[in-house]
Amino acid sequence: MLSNAGLRPTRQRLALGQLLFQGGHRHVTVESLYAEAIAASAHLSLATVYNTLNQFTEAGLLRRIAADGIKSFFDTDTSVHPHFYLEGEDVLVDVAERLAFTKVPEALPGHEIARLDVIVHLRRKRA
Repeated sequence: MLSNAGLRPTRQRLALGQLLFQGGHRHVTVESLYAEAIAASAHLSLATVYNTLNQFTEAGLLRRIAADGIKSFFDTDTSVHPHFYLEGEDVLVDVAERLAFTKVPEALPGHEIARLDVIVHLRRKRA
């Protein structure tokens, strides 16, 4: 998978790729994947995890979702699909229903739409 994406399969990339892709579709943060790597006895720095996730994203293996403007999630499902972001819980989940847009704005002159992200922010109801 790494070679097909144009990435050299280093020990660090293989270890992180295995954690990311062996369990099916998921959303991770740099910090959550770093914690998984440490628990799996992979000796990696937080900077290595950050750099590797960015490299995987640039290679098209992941999709970066900036849910709250501060924290980014990395999605192993690179298809276009909407998300719910649970505010106060720092959780990103896929929206089960398919969304259909009847109109998408035209790109500015000289530009094209690269992608469309839809994030619906949710918070718990107050009693």
